[in-house]
Amino acid sequence: MYSDITGVILAGGKSSRMGVNKSFLKLGNQTIIERIVDLMKSIFSEVIIITNTPDEYKFLKLPLYEDIYKWKGPLAGIHSALTHSQTEKIFILSCDVPLMSEAMIKYIIEHRTDKSIVFCEAAGYHQPLVGVYSKKILREIEKFISDNEMSDKSFHKFIKTAEAEIIHPEKLSFYRDEIFFNVNRPEDYDTVLFLKNENNMT
Repeated sequence: MYSDITGVILAGGKSSRMGVNKSFLKLGNQTIIERIVDLMKSIFSEVIIITNTPDEYKFLKLPLYEDIYKWKGPLAGIHSALTHSQTEKIFILSCDVPLMSEAMIKYIIEHRTDKSIVFCEAAGYHQPLVGVYSKKILREIEKFISDNEMSDKSFHKFIKTAEAEIIHPEKLSFYRDEIFFNVNRPEDYDTVLFLKNENNMT
């Protein structure tokens, strides 16, 4: 159990491509958000949820915080988490990644680096919504979000300019691509149900 790093669940997306709030889709006898909450609570002594619809998540009985910069994407969620967390570092896990494992989270946390951001390149993509972020980058995020001169304000643009440690977990014994499978569309939900059953994921 980690007490020096806050577990943060990002549940602030609009789910526009899914058509419904993906957090409340069922995986077995739990919703995605309940599954992720249980996972995070088994690893971190402090877990918070970042969402712009906090009333929907009150039943989870966890601290809920909204974005300070509204509707600016996941970077605004990370900014809010860093602002409200009591620890120097946070571990971000998005509701888009419902098959994430305890072993992978601990591997990312334990990776030694002096850099302020740590995440994986896995399943063919950078995975910055599963990673460690330090309060050191708060001002950098605020400057990026509020810079009216910048045309590309995307999260991936920020990640490219930030000092991040990108790790490659493919050779780990517990690694599987599906751990990082991203759920955005109805067909993704069908796939994640298949993957969960195929791999007997609890």
